[in-house]
Amino acid sequence: MHPLVVVAYPSLRPEDAAWVRDFRARHDELYFKLVDAHFTFVFPTSSLDAADLTEHVRAKASGAGRIDFVLRCAAVWNDATIPYWHVFLVPEEGFSAVVKLHDRLYEGVLASELRLDLPFVPHVGIATSPDPYVCKALAGRINAEGISIAGTIRRLDIAALEAESVRTIETVELG
Repeated sequence: MHPLVVVAYPSLRPEDAAWVRDFRARHDELYFKLVDAHFTFVFPTSSLDAADLTEHVRAKASGAGRIDFVLRCAAVWNDATIPYWHVFLVPEEGFSAVVKLHDRLYEGVLASELRLDLPFVPHVGIATSPDPYVCKALAGRINAEGISIAGTIRRLDIAALEAESVRTIETVELG
């Protein structure tokens, strides 16, 4: 059984989606070919099968509306689990709604899976590098340009984390 994740592929304006895709193609050596730009709500877990995870997500997301967000900040993040640094686009608007839904998903059957040693920061990852200064330069360039990418999270995808892809198994619509 492959580990499962819960992700949201945001709806973006075509020009913003193209910018994110092109930037990731140039700078995200770890994840660009594995998965499209996304927010992660539940990190890889093998504690539930797909049916049970889908049932849990449906119950916890019930009543959650669509999440509108605006990405206006690039931040550098150190991943303590691998020797890579990341550049995240962090939502200025919509931040709290993403955190609150993430926290609801980690109640009940997923409570023991929550990693408190790794703070949750809502984000869309756009770059990776083993060199933190490369990430810092990329984030600085983006922030100097004054990025503003508006979008909406309309659904959550329950997906299998396979060797060369993230494959959607079920989709849960929001709002």
